[in-house]
Amino acid sequence: MPVLFLYRLLLSLALPVLLIRLGLRVLRGAEPAAALTERLGGGAPSAPGAIWLHAASNGELVSAQPLIAALFAARPGLRLLVSTNTVTARAMALGWGDDRIAVRAAPLDSRWALSRFLARHRPAALIVVENELWPNRLLGCAARGLPVFAIGARMSARSARRWRRTGLGPRLMRAITALSAQDPASEAEFRALGLPARATLPVVNLKTAVRLPEPDVSLGWPRETTLLAASTHAGEEEIVLDAFARARAASPALRLILAPRHPRRGPEVARLIAARGLAFATRSTGEPAAAPVLLADTMGEMANWYAAAGICFIGGTLVEKGGHTPFEPAAADCALLHGPSVFNHAEAFAALDAAQGAIRVHDAESLAAGFTISPATQADLARAARRALAALAAEGAPARLAQALLARIDAQKRR
Repeated sequence: MPVLFLYRLLLSLALPVLLIRLGLRVLRGAEPAAALTERLGGGAPSAPGAIWLHAASNGELVSAQPLIAALFAARPGLRLLVSTNTVTARAMALGWGDDRIAVRAAPLDSRWALSRFLARHRPAALIVVENELWPNRLLGCAARGLPVFAIGARMSARSARRWRRTGLGPRLMRAITALSAQDPASEAEFRALGLPARATLPVVNLKTAVRLPEPDVSLGWPRETTLLAASTHAGEEEIVLDAFARARAASPALRLILAPRHPRRGPEVARLIAARGLAFATRSTGEPAAAPVLLADTMGEMANWYAAAGICFIGGTLVEKGGHTPFEPAAADCALLHGPSVFNHAEAFAALDAAQGAIRVHDAESLAAGFTISPATQADLARAARRALAALAAEGAPARLAQALLARIDAQKRR
């Protein structure tokens, strides 16, 4: 049975369950009703001819901002249609208050929802940020003659093996008009999957140009004794909490912000904290941050936690998840700690380690040692990290990428 047919069949079978779950989110107040309508391809139509830019969540949306600014600078009359998977990213984009940008929740990857969305908005092109390579979306846009671009695209060897097993890789690569990879290794994997050489754009890591928003929350904790475990996964929180307990025995002033990657895991993480006898406050319930641990079980607030912490452990690195971005905590002048699993940002972590801009940890004992470094060492690490990651940035890259995308869109229109 062809993989694409099977994907579409399973998606159709799962759709009723998915709609029930989304409906329950609306009833619980976790999602506005308008977002559910938009996920089904409905909602108010936007101006036709806009460029549709899709970013999954807050991090991807923040990384796309330099490109968005460059697109508007290159073509002042341009209009964008921005879609996101999460309601927090949708709210962030709406909060920009830019009347050149229409904002919608992204349509589900069903052909029915996508067709409604495209008929309603009639975009001129699709730009997807990082890893949002959904089969129906890419193939559906390409079938309608829309240029399809992927920017900041990332592909680890592990992910590439999964793509090869599905057999979908070559077909999706042919649907992409042009792709700008995040790093040379990712570009090589995309080429191996079937991306034509003519479809490659210069390698640009948009995260190197990221500008964090100003924090809008202050915990009132001293930064040099505040620790952050950012975007942690199952299997990591236990290590983080054990390390914190060890570190706090030596340095009682330490405080911990524990921010799981998926806030829905909040109750599970709360049980882990309670099992260790640690007092904690839960951010989602609005409890005051008086306890030594803050469970940051909300979406869209990571910039606040980066600003609050002198030391940041980067989640997804002590379990086989490949690690999350080091660029944002480095931009906030955090001292960085990470585990060995870094394949998602291998080039960046290699640069950090070579420049002594991060401390590599392996277990609770080494993490506890990292949690107790002095303020002077924190400052040294933060400076080294910023220098190392700045060296990966290409001056003017967002502007050049914007020009390349617009040139391809113009060429498609002339055909």
